[in-house]
Amino acid sequence: MKKSILLFSLSVILAAGGITSCKDVIDDSEKPTAGASELDRKAVLTQWADTLVIPGYQGFGGKLTAMKTQTAAFTAAPTVAGLQSLRQSWREAYLEWQKVEVFEFGPAADVSLANRFNIYPTDATGIRRNIASGTYNFELATAIPQQGFPALDFLLNGIAADDASIVQSYVTTANQRRYLTDVVNTMDQLLTGVRGQWNGPYRATFVNSTGTNAGSSLSLLMNAYSRYYEHFLRTGKIGIPAGVMSGVAAPDKIEAFYFKGALPLQLAQAAHATVQNVFNGRAGQPSLKSYVNALGAKDSRTGESLTKLINDQFATSSQQLASLGPDLHATMQSRNAAAVQSYNEMQKAVRLIKVDMTSAMSVSITYVDNDGD
Repeated sequence: MKKSILLFSLSVILAAGGITSCKDVIDDSEKPTAGASELDRKAVLTQWADTLVIPGYQGFGGKLTAMKTQTAAFTAAPTVAGLQSLRQSWREAYLEWQKVEVFEFGPAADVSLANRFNIYPTDATGIRRNIASGTYNFELATAIPQQGFPALDFLLNGIAADDASIVQSYVTTANQRRYLTDVVNTMDQLLTGVRGQWNGPYRATFVNSTGTNAGSSLSLLMNAYSRYYEHFLRTGKIGIPAGVMSGVAAPDKIEAFYFKGALPLQLAQAAHATVQNVFNGRAGQPSLKSYVNALGAKDSRTGESLTKLINDQFATSSQQLASLGPDLHATMQSRNAAAVQSYNEMQKAVRLIKVDMTSAMSVSITYVDNDGD
């Protein structure tokens, strides 16, 4: 996300200016929940591991490998055709990333995968400086906005005025070819490590941690899920560029800023669809939805099931998000009120997930926010 989901912990901090404790933190309770059991939780965790997380990383890994192959071909012999092929593989991998970015717990959280892959706006000045010096260290916190998909957006779409000029810059600058290669190779290495953990010891650790206390698998995934929807999707993809927090629209802070066109909205829609899919799971299989239903969670005023309220709000939010098309950058400039409304619709789902759903589960929200609920 460019300098603003910058270090999303760092990003939203920069964008809105300081983090304060979330006012909706729920007391950490270990009391048993009526209607659901430890077996129910283990079934949900198993489904997450075996049908969402592991296959999700596998699918994304295939797209990342294709991008790595195209990068090697392009840097070996830069051409306009090679640039266009690499750009297409970058676009496909970026869309696939939206299906796994939500899994920022366990092995992914250990290496800050979301920050390393998708902090935007990217630091274009820092990237140019790194290329000029030939010296950089992607492990440093200051290098977070100089890597990942947003850095590739700049390197493939914004480093020169047109495709011919972009290609020529790679032909004449060996350090630029090396930097592009290093960005992609670092992403590949990080993902390989995360996948290795899930395909190895971490899966058993995850599915066998069946409590609801802080640090349990259910707590980790619910905090990651809620935080992703609230911060990375609602705030990062829509709220910050729409100027919800600052009062001034900032369309230059959209995802895939240099590519623009239809892609920024496609990324946001793919992320929103992922949030819906991981909530509902597969028909007839254990899921967050089935677990909340087993708890008997209902709206106290209407008696309507909480899962129906959540899915109804997801549907409304999805429809409002689609109305921002086809060019999100142009919409932020000409119809910004529609973008603010999209943020507001997503905010309604934030409350249902972060407050009502976690309370029903006896799971505490442990992350903090800076813009209130």
